Formats: sequence, C-alpha cells, structure tokens
Amino acid sequence: MEVNWIVVGWIIDMILNGLVWLIIAVFSLLLIDMTDTWTRKAIQFMDKTDKWIRKLIDNLFEWIQMKNLEIISGIILLIVLGILAQLEIIPKLIN
Repeated sequence: MEVNWIVVGWIIDMILNGLVWLIIAVFSLLLIDMTDTWTRKAIQFMDKTDKWIRKLIDNLFEWIQMKNLEIISGIILLIVLGILAQLEIIPKLIN
C-alpha cells in the first residue's frame, strides 16, 4: 500500500491553516473586547462632560439674565457658537 503524500500534505496544510485562523480569531476577539470596553468608557465620559457643560451654560445664562448683562451674554453666546462651529457641531445640527 502506497502513501499518497499529496493527500497527507494537503491534510497537514488544512490542519495548520485551521490552527492559524483559530489563533487569529482568538486575538481578534480579545482586541475587539478591549476596544469595546474603551469605547464604553469614552462614551460614559462624554456623557458626563456633556451634562456638565450643559449645566454650566444653563447656569451662566440664568446668571446673565438675572444681572441683565446683555453685552456679556452676547459675547459668551458668540464664543459658544464659535466653539460649536469649529467642532463642526452646528452644521451637523442643521442637517
């Protein structure tokens, strides 16, 4: 009985390719899980920052209205809108 070395080589190649793809899949899943955790933490931080900034701006405008400071409110509004325009948030809100 002769050994068909082509078939043996093909089977060994299939097994090694399967092991290599298994290792690649494991590392990919670990990397995806790590970046997913980082993304969740970043979104939570952005949410806290957004709430803090909204509260700060709201309190600032209430203080300006209480003191009846129209010039300062105009300057602050100009600064806030300028920052939002630089961050390209205003065009996103318009669309």
